[in-house]
Amino acid sequence: MAFQKAVKGTALIGGGAIATVFGLSQFSQYRNKHGALVQVQAAEGAPVRKDHLPTREQQILALQTSGEFDVLVIGGGATGCGCALDAATRGLKTALLERDDFSSGTSSRSTKLIHGGVRYLQKAIMKLDFEQYRMVKEALEERAHLLQSAPHLSAPLPIMLPIYKWWQLPYYWVGIKLYDLVAGSQCLKSSYVLTKSRALELFPMLRKDKLVGAIVYYDGQHNDARMNLAIALTAARYGAATANYAEVRHLLKTTETGSGRQRVCGVHCRDVLTGKEFDVRAKCVINATGPFTDSVRKMDDQKVPNICQPSAGVHIVMPGYYSPDNMGLLDPATSDGRVIFFLPWEKMTIAGTTDSPTDVTSHPIPTEEDINFILSEVRNYLGADVEVRRGDVLAAWSGIRPLVTNPDSKDTQSISRNHVVTVSDSGLITIAGGKWTTYRAMARDTIDAAIQEHNLKAGSCKTMGLQLEGAQDWSPTLYIRLVQDYGLESEVAQHLASTYGDKAFEVAKIAQVTGKRWPIVGKRLVSEFPYIEAEVVYGVKEYARTAVDMISRRTRLAFLNVQAAEEALPRIVDIMAKELNWCEQKKKEQLETAKTFLYYEMGYKVKTDQLTDRSEISLVPSDIERYKKRFRMFDKDKKGFITILDVQRVLESISVQMDENTLHEILNEVDLNKNGQVELNEFLQLPTSMPTAFNRTIQGMQR
Repeated sequence: MAFQKAVKGTALIGGGAIATVFGLSQFSQYRNKHGALVQVQAAEGAPVRKDHLPTREQQILALQTSGEFDVLVIGGGATGCGCALDAATRGLKTALLERDDFSSGTSSRSTKLIHGGVRYLQKAIMKLDFEQYRMVKEALEERAHLLQSAPHLSAPLPIMLPIYKWWQLPYYWVGIKLYDLVAGSQCLKSSYVLTKSRALELFPMLRKDKLVGAIVYYDGQHNDARMNLAIALTAARYGAATANYAEVRHLLKTTETGSGRQRVCGVHCRDVLTGKEFDVRAKCVINATGPFTDSVRKMDDQKVPNICQPSAGVHIVMPGYYSPDNMGLLDPATSDGRVIFFLPWEKMTIAGTTDSPTDVTSHPIPTEEDINFILSEVRNYLGADVEVRRGDVLAAWSGIRPLVTNPDSKDTQSISRNHVVTVSDSGLITIAGGKWTTYRAMARDTIDAAIQEHNLKAGSCKTMGLQLEGAQDWSPTLYIRLVQDYGLESEVAQHLASTYGDKAFEVAKIAQVTGKRWPIVGKRLVSEFPYIEAEVVYGVKEYARTAVDMISRRTRLAFLNVQAAEEALPRIVDIMAKELNWCEQKKKEQLETAKTFLYYEMGYKVKTDQLTDRSEISLVPSDIERYKKRFRMFDKDKKGFITILDVQRVLESISVQMDENTLHEILNEVDLNKNGQVELNEFLQLPTSMPTAFNRTIQGMQR
């Protein structure tokens, strides 16, 4: 009864705020009612979309021989690729240079959400900040666009906000309903309130103690690196000369006739893979380098003050059983005032993020302190029967948010959560700040500024409703055709359809025969993930040029499980070597570079350090050798790990019986990475972890 009264009471509490926001929304420039019409007409008048994707070598040649470009974009993240796509679809002669791989920086290290920002709306209302409101409004419109432009890579996701105090129910209900209201016709699904019992039914891992109920709202989720790549590939199909591993060394300038001013007219760059250097001329150069914004600005003018305020955000990945398959969790107020998301992603669970000042680097590293902070917050919301262990962290990464101060603002110390487009005296266009969700609007504003500043001949933006790579002929049932036509496993087929969209057939066509009755084709790179060898071959066509490209951005193995990624590396390198004609020395270098990437940037180092710190191996060398022999007895298939089935098989062979629950508890105690597999270093901890009866059994095994 009290629960119902609290919900009804929110109408009175929030009525004034709702009316206020509704009034503000009338000032919005967005035409939600005409959204469908805009989408239908989006691609009309745009250049022809190519069926054939140019190779990287052809793109490099185009950069060198195509003469002067209208627009040259520096940076291959979401914003940079968005700028290239926007310019190309307006008919502008476009080039893009990225010194690493597409999405190698911040754009692949996000929370994987496509959202307007609930907390920003809260600040907008509390502080009557119209700029914050406009940012949320724009982001919600762009959220709808992103979900429509690449439905194979994105989908709506319900997110639960658990309530543990009665007074919070009306407070948060009003805030979430305002979020729906600001979205208007672009609202994904209406939010709703849950009773305690219903909340626990949908999210059984939740802490039950003092739980009042919950509120569920909807945002979007996507595969960020693949989305970024889809934007880059779509730009290439519309004629943009896009190249990864092409580093800008310095800007080219010319003296303007009449005024005598120095104007940027291109760049001098280097092909990182071959070492060849060349000039690329352009009427307009755009700086879309995220955290490296100030580095390019200083190429233009050494005296210009920094505008980027880098902030590090760490995320961790845990096993999928920590969250329901289709329900996220929001902690709106952590112990230090930050927001933590706990979300299902790629059949795993992602948690984050932190927010702390950092230095700009190409190789951000997650810290043990940040990982433990996230784990601590997760423990606060999960039930006592769910033990959250440090060893459950399968991967961890840090991304750098390029927050900016607006150089044109009187208050240059204030951080802008919105994006900022600036034009230097020499004509360099810089786009900075903003968020993943609004990449298209950021690109639109940037190209509009470029057209105005450089008198380029082009029409209005044509990317609203434009479908990205793989979306044109995709449908939710496409994977069934992959199973029926090619003999792929259902899990693999679903993965290919949700990763490549209608291009999944191209991957299936080159999949190798397994030699088994089923599946007919599709050899997996690692047994527990649906990635197959054919994806490595196809990844090379998608401009992957290093093993790191393959494990982190063409597939997402490095972001899901660093040990699985390391296990897949030798085979990945062998396949890439065949496609790219690598010698043995090159293969060795690629393998070592990828392992270093996993060790430092994807949390393997902190994981290894943690295992070492917690290990209590008190065996003498002779005992270690004995236990290694016993490990090999269990691991008859030479997998490098043992499971509970392996142990049961051996115990049965020597006529020893042990309760399955007891055995599970023993192995679970030493399975620090919680992957259901006990590796050798974990097995060596069994003598200090197991009961006396099991200890005698193991010691009595044949030496």
